[in-house]
Amino acid sequence: MSTWYQLDSAEVLQQFDTNADRGLSQSQVAHRLKKYGFNELTEQPGESLWQILWKQLTATMVVVLIVAALISVALRDYTNAVAIFAIVAFNAILGVRREYQAGQAIAALKKLAVSTVKVRRDDRVQAISARQLVPGDIVLLETGNLVSADYRLLESANLRIQEASLTGESEPTDKNTQIPKQVKTDLPLADRHNMAYMGTVITYGRGLAVVTETGNHTELGHIATAIQTVQPKPTPLQHRLDQLGVRLAIITMSLVVLIFGLGLLRGEELSFMFSSPL
Repeated sequence: MSTWYQLDSAEVLQQFDTNADRGLSQSQVAHRLKKYGFNELTEQPGESLWQILWKQLTATMVVVLIVAALISVALRDYTNAVAIFAIVAFNAILGVRREYQAGQAIAALKKLAVSTVKVRRDDRVQAISARQLVPGDIVLLETGNLVSADYRLLESANLRIQEASLTGESEPTDKNTQIPKQVKTDLPLADRHNMAYMGTVITYGRGLAVVTETGNHTELGHIATAIQTVQPKPTPLQHRLDQLGVRLAIITMSLVVLIFGLGLLRGEELSFMFSSPL
């Protein structure tokens, strides 16, 4: 459920079977950890470095260059062979580096979720790892805290939160506990002033909140899941370059077959046809 901001705080507490003064009991926490799992962003296995490298080396134009380099080696034209292999290696290194860095986006998001939080459990305040948060936990908010899950605010004293990581807003947002007037509409994150989201930072004030979502069910978790599941599509330029590479390869092979055919008809030596134009 992503519409907790539309409910009164008392109703939210009732749905989570929790109390703002006492918090959850240890038995409730244990049960919810089994049900919801730890409060962390799960990382799906991506392509290995070898898979990325193989994809770089099997591009059409790269294959043509590798074949040309091998022919140069066979003809003992080592200067051209070294030059071509150097170009292929440089292109592969750049491609692998670019794709590997893009794949580290999930690791950067996971860093936003690592912290220690103060919660009320069994009628006392405890400092726990954010990884152990569960829906229904009562969290104490203070200036400088990293928001470690999605919260519905219960109390707010001059609370301001920097949400640039999610909304792009450069200025911190003032928070309160009131239900928005446009309650029947699906408000953007920036307008949900009674909510706090994982990965944002409290810049001023203090407050009290109840955890509504953890792990991959948070708004930050949705982003992390999208990054890992959406298959990247080639840009229009990449698509056109691939098409050009295929056409050039076809034209090149057609010319090679034609030249070799004419050479054989004229009785030319193979070494001469490989190294010199007819």
